[in-house]
Amino acid sequence: MPTVFEDKIHLRTPSRTWRLDLVAQRATLVGAIVGIWWLTSLTLPHYVLPGPPRVWASLMLISGNGDLWVNLGITLGRVAAGFLFATLVALPLGILFGANRRLGDFFEPVIPVMNTVSSAIWAIFAIIWFGISNATTIFVVFMTAMPLIITNVWQGTRTVNADFIELAHTLRMPDWKIMVKIYLPTILPHFFSGARLAFGFGWRVSLVAETLGSSSGVGYRLRQAADLIQTDQVFAWTITLVVLMAAIEMGVLRPLENYLFRWKKEAEG
Repeated sequence: MPTVFEDKIHLRTPSRTWRLDLVAQRATLVGAIVGIWWLTSLTLPHYVLPGPPRVWASLMLISGNGDLWVNLGITLGRVAAGFLFATLVALPLGILFGANRRLGDFFEPVIPVMNTVSSAIWAIFAIIWFGISNATTIFVVFMTAMPLIITNVWQGTRTVNADFIELAHTLRMPDWKIMVKIYLPTILPHFFSGARLAFGFGWRVSLVAETLGSSSGVGYRLRQAADLIQTDQVFAWTITLVVLMAAIEMGVLRPLENYLFRWKKEAEG
């Protein structure tokens, strides 16, 4: 008769096999893309479409002289600062709009409008107000991430069970305890989803801001390489960003979300 431990092993094996198959399929897809890229590059000038060997050489060059790591650190710092400020402002505002219906109804048309404003427009305003500085990129990331986080937190606040709130008031539970015990567990999954989305958008808009109003960072180096028709370096910087974003998403954010909200999946199961 199988033990509980053996049953768990049998349950986990298909999941591990599925993950290995998924990794193999993704690796095959990447290999196919690189192969098509390499074959196509043989028919075009290198300044139009450089091949993988030339891009790899450029990547080794900018990483070897430290240019890659310095500018990545600068851009990451700006994105993190803008994202942090957006979280500090958007989290309480989202809760406030959800908890106060009249206030929420008043500001309801404002948030969608802010979400539709292009990052390039925010970048232009930031250049006028802050000039060529770190504040330009931080402001653009802030203005892009804040409405996204507010929207998700706001929606999360609306899903709070009213019966729980009524019961808490009946038991004369203090407001801070209602917030910690009832509101936050319901809101946090929505906040985390919005934060992941806002962080991804923050990376994208930071490149726009650095391209238009910065003298350092990945966006600035991309514009500089494009101006000098160094297409291999443009590809090298772009691939680095894609790999970094994939690593942050799949190696940090997604595992963190699964760990923090594992109780939700267990409850649903």
